[in-house]
Amino acid sequence: MKVLVIEDDPTVGNFVRRGLEEQRWGVQLVADGEEGERLATSDAYDVVILDMRLPGKSGMDVLNSLRARGFERPVLVLTAQDAVDAKVNALRAGADDYVTKPFAFEELLARVEALARRPRAMASPMLHVVDLELNRDTREVRRTGELIELTPKEYAVLEYLMRHQGRVMSRTLITEYAWGYHFDPGTNIVDVVINHLRKKIDAKHDRKLITTVRGVGYVVKG
Repeated sequence: MKVLVIEDDPTVGNFVRRGLEEQRWGVQLVADGEEGERLATSDAYDVVILDMRLPGKSGMDVLNSLRARGFERPVLVLTAQDAVDAKVNALRAGADDYVTKPFAFEELLARVEALARRPRAMASPMLHVVDLELNRDTREVRRTGELIELTPKEYAVLEYLMRHQGRVMSRTLITEYAWGYHFDPGTNIVDVVINHLRKKIDAKHDRKLITTVRGVGYVVKG
C-alpha cells in the first residue's frame, strides 16, 4: 500500500510517516500544497492524507482541484480545524474522512486502513445527461456530438453539476468547489458562469438541461 502525506508540520508529518512505515506501508511525505497535488496526480497512491493549512496552496484548494480533475482515490483530511462547518465543507468538497489534531495514531491507522480497503471505483471518465457528455480525461464537453469550448471555471461548475445530476446544488457549494473555501460566497460569480453555460449548452436546443431553483441554487437534469 502507498500513502501520500501532505503535511507541513515536520513533527506531525514524520510521526505519521514512521507509524505507517512500521505497518509496512510505502509513504511519501511532502510539505507543500502544490507539490502534494502534483504528486497525487502523478503516482498511484492508495490513500492521500491531507492537511488543510499548507504553504503554496491550501489543503481545501488542493482537494477542490483534485476532485475537479477527476481524482478518485480516498482523501483523509488531517487538521486542527475542528469546527463543524470546517468538517462539513471538507466532506462536501470530496474528503472521504476527517481526523482532527491532536489524534491517536491507532485511530488514524484504522481510518486509513478502512479507506484503503474500499474497492476502487471503476468509474468511467464520461458523464452523460441526455445528449450532453463530459469527458473527465480529456476535459472535452459535447452536446449532440458538437464540441463546446468552456473556460476552466465553466468546466468545473458544469462537471460538479453533472456529477450530482438531479440534485439541486447551492451557490455556496458551487462556489466552494470551483473557487475554493476562502472565496467570497456573497459574489454573483456563480450566476455569471451559469449564464455563460446556458448560452453555450442550452441556447441552441429546445430541451434545457440547466435549471434554476429559485432561492436555492442550480441543477442539471434531463
